[in-house]
Amino acid sequence: MNSVRFPGWYPAPINASSQTRKWLQNSGSLTLQIQERCNNFRVEPVFQSYAVACNDELTVLKLRPGELAHVREIYLYCDKTPVLFAHSVLAKKNLLGPWCGISKLGNKSLGTMLFTNPVIKRTPFKFRELNSAHPLFYKACKNMQIVPNTLWARRSLFSLYGKPILVTEVFLPSILELI
Repeated sequence: MNSVRFPGWYPAPINASSQTRKWLQNSGSLTLQIQERCNNFRVEPVFQSYAVACNDELTVLKLRPGELAHVREIYLYCDKTPVLFAHSVLAKKNLLGPWCGISKLGNKSLGTMLFTNPVIKRTPFKFRELNSAHPLFYKACKNMQIVPNTLWARRSLFSLYGKPILVTEVFLPSILELI
């Protein structure tokens, strides 16, 4: 897959703390990494439907403004604390192809599917410090008592038989408490 341009997304999390950078640049399954640090891990789906993608996702997925895509949003919990907000976007036409199982994940992690299928390819991460100007910031902060000024996020495309899904992971401050 050719290099993909993510407007406002960068190849390195330059201003992130070293502890945050360790999480952001971890190329393994975040689901597995979080599960290993928790007594009680769970996936909480909060949205799954056809919706319009964020403006900075349109070009990446070759979607037209206003075109509906399959959007899934979940929180990963470590015990009773949300530590990660994940947002995945798939062109509607690709939901019927190799990604058809995505609409049936329920409270299962997409990461488990992505990291157990050797046919799935991943592009390098792109990083961004989200603030209140980005729509995913508010979604990620929805259940927080204290809302930070910014949140770090990363995203990459996963491709299955040439059909891409864009996965964005927003790291909540509580993830830094996991050792």
